[in-house]
Amino acid sequence: MKKATVFSFGFSILFILPFKTAADTLYSDQTVKLQIYLDKNNFSPGKIDGVDGQFTRFVFSLLDKLSKEEKANLKYPMSTINPLYIEYKIKESDNKFIGKVPKTPREQSQKKFIPYASFGEFVAERFHSDIHLLKTINPGKNINTLKAGDILKVPNVEPFIIEEIKPKTLAKPKPEFTKRVIKIHTKQRILRVYENEDLLAVFPITPGSTGLPAPKGVWKIVKITFLPWFRYDEKMLNMGKRGKYFFNIPPGPNNEVGVIWISLNKSGIGIHGTDSPQTIGRSTSHGCIRLTNWDVLKLSKLISPGVEVKIDVNE
Repeated sequence: MKKATVFSFGFSILFILPFKTAADTLYSDQTVKLQIYLDKNNFSPGKIDGVDGQFTRFVFSLLDKLSKEEKANLKYPMSTINPLYIEYKIKESDNKFIGKVPKTPREQSQKKFIPYASFGEFVAERFHSDIHLLKTINPGKNINTLKAGDILKVPNVEPFIIEEIKPKTLAKPKPEFTKRVIKIHTKQRILRVYENEDLLAVFPITPGSTGLPAPKGVWKIVKITFLPWFRYDEKMLNMGKRGKYFFNIPPGPNNEVGVIWISLNKSGIGIHGTDSPQTIGRSTSHGCIRLTNWDVLKLSKLISPGVEVKIDVNE
C-alpha cells in the first residue's frame, strides 16, 4: 500500500499527498497546487514537478510556522491558485533564446550568448517546471521538437521573463532593504530572507562541496549583476585561488552561473543562478551558493547591496 503524508495549515487539513516510493514516482495535481502556492508566496519548493518531495515538505513546514497574522498577509491565498494550469503559445520572438549550447568552456568563450538548448528547456524554466512535468501534462506532444506557434499547458506561476533582464547591468541600492538579512543553512540546503525577525522568503540551494565549502561567517553583498559573464578558471573552481589560465564565458541562461551573480565581500564567492535547475539541492557547487534562475531573480528583488549574508552562523 502506498503511504501518504498529511499537510495541515493551522487547524485545517490542506492535502493528503502520496509518498514517492522506490517503485514509482507519483505525480499529483494536488501537489502541483501546493507547489504553485509555495512558489507564488516566495517559499520556493524549487522546480514544480507534482511530486511530494523533500523541499516541498520542508518549505511548507516553514510557511506553516508563520503567525496567524503573517499567514493572513500572504500575497496569494490558496483560494487564488485557480486555474491550476494556463496555456503558453511559443512566440517567434522566443527563437532568439534558443540555439546550440557548446559543451566545452573554450567553445563557449567564442560565443556571444549561451542560450537554451531547446524550446522545452525554455518553457520549463519560464514556468518554474521540471521538463518531465511538461511531458506529463501535455500528452501527445513531443517536448523535444517544439516550435513557434505550439501551445503548451503550463503551471500557473509568475513567469520567468528572461527578455526583461538586461545584460551586465547592476542592481541599484535600495536603502529600505539594507536591514534585511540572508541566512544560509548549507546542511538544510536552504536560504532564508529576513526583515527584523520576520521570514520573508525561502529558497532551496546547492551549497559548496566538502572540498570547497561555502565560507562560514558573516558577509555582505557588494553588487548584483544581471546576465553576467563568467570567468571559468579551473584553479579557482577547484582550489579557491585564481589561476593564470581561464575562459570568459558570455551571459545566458546556460552560463554556469545563470542569469544573476550576487557578489559577496569574499573573493570569488557569490550567490547565483544555474544552468541545471534540476540539480538544486541535489548536488554541490564550487564554494558558492546556487539557486534556480527564477529563484535568484526573485531573490534579487528582495535584497540590495549592503545586505548582510550569514552562512552557517548559529545554525
